[in-house]
Amino acid sequence: MTTLPKECAITFFYYEDILAVAPFYEEVLELELVLDQGLARIYRIAGNAYFGIVDGNKGHIKHQPKSAALLTIVTEEVEAWHEKLKKIGVTGLSEMLRGNYCEHFFFEDPAGYAVEIQRFHNPEVAKLFK
Repeated sequence: MTTLPKECAITFFYYEDILAVAPFYEEVLELELVLDQGLARIYRIAGNAYFGIVDGNKGHIKHQPKSAALLTIVTEEVEAWHEKLKKIGVTGLSEMLRGNYCEHFFFEDPAGYAVEIQRFHNPEVAKLFK
């Protein structure tokens, strides 16, 4: 069997109104808008990892009243991001948490999707994601 190449990854969340959540991803989380397709907006998170928001009234999947998805962004600046989001009053902001593998916190975007920002504190585990 031949292994097919993989160039990048894009994760999509579906919204009732993408224009209502776009400023959150562009201005608050400071994600780089790579492509605005009208129906969808695609942002670069890092390298070849992308995140997109889609009009859930027209897209392949319809938006749901409650999401069961979580977007995790990995950064060394976890504490700085927590402070920034705390200052602006982001919804559902948790305290800083420390697990076996990472330091992290959770919050919600304006439509209720869960977002996590984390840093792997174990150097051996962190190497797996570089």
